[in-house]
Amino acid sequence: MTPVLVTGGAGYIGSHACKALARAGYQPITFDNLLTGWRDAVKFGPFEEGDLADRARLDEVFAKHKPVAVLHFAALSQVGESMSDPGLYWRHNVLGSLNLIEAAVAAGCKNFVFSSTCATYGDQDGVVLDEDSAQRPINAYGGSKRAIEDMLTDFGTAYGLKSVIFRYFNVAGADPDGEVGEFHQPETHLIPLMLDAIDGKRDALTVYGTDYDTPDGTCIRDYVHVMDLVEAHVLGLKWLQDGKDSEVFNLGTGTGFSVREVIDRSAEVTNRAVPVTEGDRRPGDCVKLVSGSEKAKSLLGWEPDRSVMSQMIKDAWRWHQNGGYDR
Repeated sequence: MTPVLVTGGAGYIGSHACKALARAGYQPITFDNLLTGWRDAVKFGPFEEGDLADRARLDEVFAKHKPVAVLHFAALSQVGESMSDPGLYWRHNVLGSLNLIEAAVAAGCKNFVFSSTCATYGDQDGVVLDEDSAQRPINAYGGSKRAIEDMLTDFGTAYGLKSVIFRYFNVAGADPDGEVGEFHQPETHLIPLMLDAIDGKRDALTVYGTDYDTPDGTCIRDYVHVMDLVEAHVLGLKWLQDGKDSEVFNLGTGTGFSVREVIDRSAEVTNRAVPVTEGDRRPGDCVKLVSGSEKAKSLLGWEPDRSVMSQMIKDAWRWHQNGGYDR
C-alpha cells in the first residue's frame, strides 16, 4: 500500500480521510498530538503521536514511513478563540505548518494536500464565492490559513513542492458505517450542538445573532458532507500523483442554509423539537458564506452526492446516538 501522512488524522475530518484513503488503496499514517483528536478514531493505518512544533519528530516519521504525500488537516479552528487569542493561531497553525512543509521538502515528499477554509474570503455578502474571489479574512483563523496557502506557493516556487489547496465551507455528517464521526470537547459546531440539545445533553441550542441581513435574521452557510469532502481529497491526491500542477479548489454545494433552516430540518429528521435560546452575535462571524465549486467538479470530477441537508443530519444523528469516543 502507498503510504500517505495524514496530520490531524485522529480528528473529525482527518479520520474520515484516513478511511477514504484506505478504501482507495493507500496506507494512511496518522500524525496527531491528540489535543483535539481521539486515539479511538485511528482505525485505518499506523498511528504516530507527535506535534507539528517538534521538527525532529516529524523528520523521524518521514524517515520511517517514507510517505509519497501529505494530507494536512491538523489545525486549531475556532473562530471565536482566534479572535480572542490570535497568537495561539499564528503559532500553532502557521509555525506548525512551516515545520511540516520544511520536513516534507527535506524528505523529498513533494505532494501536499492542504485543508484550508472559506474563512480566507472574509465577509462578502450576496456573492457566490469562487477560487478567484478576493481573500480578505476577518479573523486569525482565516488569516492563518491564508498565510499557509501563501507559504505553499512560495515553497512551490523555490523547491518544486506541488500542492492542492481545498477551501471548504461548513462540514457536516458522519461516516454512514458508524466507524468514525464528529466528536469535539468542547463542541462548537452547529449540528452536533443541536443534536445534543435534542437529546437532552444540553439545555438548549444557542443561536448567536438573529438580526443579520438574511431572510430569517440568522447566518447562512454552505454545508458539505464529510464523506464527499474527503473523497475530494483523495481525488486531489491522485491529481498530484498524475503530475499535474498545483491548484486551489472550493468545496461546497452552492446552496446556503440559515441556522433556523438547519434547526427546522433537524426537527424533521429526528422527529423531535429543538430547544433554542437566542444570543448575541459572535465576533468574527460572517453573515453569509456560499461556495461555487464548479472547478472541483470539472477538473477533479468531484460530485458531492451525499451533501443533502437531511442526509447530513441523518448520518450525524446515527453517529450521535453511538456516543462518540473514549480517550
